Amino acid sequence: MAQGNQKSGGDYSIAQLGDPVVLTLSVGFIALFVGFSLFDLKGVADAIGSGFTWTAKFFGTYFQMLLLATFFIAIGLACTPAAKAKIGNLDRPEMSTFRWLSIIMCTLLAGGGVFFAAGEPVYHFVVTPPAFDTEPGTVEAVASAMAQSFMHWGFLAWAVLGTLAAIVLAHTHYVKGNPLQPRTLLYPIFGERIMSGWVGSVVDAFCVIAIVAGTVGPIGFLATQMSFGLSELFGLTDGLGTQMAILAALAAIYVTSAVTGVHRGIQFLSRMNVFLALAIAAIIFVFGPTLFLTNTYMQSMGQYVSSFLDMATMTADTAPNWWMKWWTVFFFAWFIGYAPLMAIFVARISRGRSIREMILAVAVMAPIATTVWFTLLGGSGIYYQMTGVIDLAEALNNFRFDVATLTVAQALPGGGFMALAILILTTIFVATTGDSMSYSIAVVSSGHDQPKTFVRAFWGMAMAAMAGILLYMGAGQISVLQQFIVITAIPVSLILLPSLWLGPKAAYAMAREQKIIEEKVVLQHS
Repeated sequence: MAQGNQKSGGDYSIAQLGDPVVLTLSVGFIALFVGFSLFDLKGVADAIGSGFTWTAKFFGTYFQMLLLATFFIAIGLACTPAAKAKIGNLDRPEMSTFRWLSIIMCTLLAGGGVFFAAGEPVYHFVVTPPAFDTEPGTVEAVASAMAQSFMHWGFLAWAVLGTLAAIVLAHTHYVKGNPLQPRTLLYPIFGERIMSGWVGSVVDAFCVIAIVAGTVGPIGFLATQMSFGLSELFGLTDGLGTQMAILAALAAIYVTSAVTGVHRGIQFLSRMNVFLALAIAAIIFVFGPTLFLTNTYMQSMGQYVSSFLDMATMTADTAPNWWMKWWTVFFFAWFIGYAPLMAIFVARISRGRSIREMILAVAVMAPIATTVWFTLLGGSGIYYQMTGVIDLAEALNNFRFDVATLTVAQALPGGGFMALAILILTTIFVATTGDSMSYSIAVVSSGHDQPKTFVRAFWGMAMAAMAGILLYMGAGQISVLQQFIVITAIPVSLILLPSLWLGPKAAYAMAREQKIIEEKVVLQHS
């Protein structure tokens, strides 16, 4: 395995945090964002809000096209003989299939999917998405509400996180010996210039800033959600003190997991998460509105497939601008911002897997599992909303998804027990995001895939500290930071763009190097 230029020695100097340009730009961003927020909270929010609106207006359609192209090219590539090529030149995978799929599901779905799974379908049920004309709050609105949620968290979202870009990284890292860094995605175009020059450092820094902005948000929102939940369930004070205590506990969990590495802490958290999620899913399905959930999934998946292109190509010209900005464009930009470092992570854990296995796991199996989860939690929320057990219309119109998750959870079989279980599940999901992203940022900044423990811990604690400072300023500032990821998606999308043709090219190169394509030709003529 290519290890890059790993430094030896036991002293944990600042230099060991990695590339000084990446460090200066990424830590500098954190310091500037916090500093300007302390100086002029409203000014920072207004500036980023304006940038968010401008980006959504002028780049929203481009983001949608990028995700569509990535998905269809990846699926097409999976159907070719080149997809038999093995990643990392290993005959057998480094980890079992269950562990591998668990890490993929928990890392890529993360806290965002769990956080929105209860509330988003109910929101689309009470506010009809622009791609449909069903009467809100009616039986006819159920399938369209779920289908819209599937669009945001389904095939397109997953494909951009770990298919074509992961193939490019796998080839250039395991075969060419280049480090697992975002700049490596551009190596086939620019060669050594991008690997050793300051431009490559800037590329890495953009991706680190995007991932920090995208990860601090779920970390901060989890603290507010847990604080609200513990207040409702146990009467604890829902305030800054409780939020800070939750944040400290969460940071301790994911930093410990990150420093123990992919094969220990990250695997352990992911497996525990999967078992807990399966248990919760089984209880909801067996003891909840089973027939309604079954019928809803069938109808919604059919609606998702039949209306796929209509939803995926909806623009501000055919839908309200505010809706596109806060839903489709926001989510798609969020996934684009995550994509380079997620691709690094997928390439790292997929050694010994075929390209076909990786594409199908990330772009097909994981989205289907996500749609099932959204149906169980969000479909139950719709059922209880429709039957009058709960009323989330006002909370969701104010984007109070923390309230939505707890309210739906309390209406489920088991009431308070299920609410606590889902809060714990959300916590572990966010922890798996924190640990995997701390690890991935450490890989990027160090330039090799075995970063020092100190580096992993530094980035984990840095994100927790930023979340804590923003919570101190007010949860609204975390929302502002999440809006910033839409802006960072512009440069990150340009870094991902070449993978549309470099991904297939890398796959065929690996297939030739492993004698897969030639062997097929010989067999045909024998």
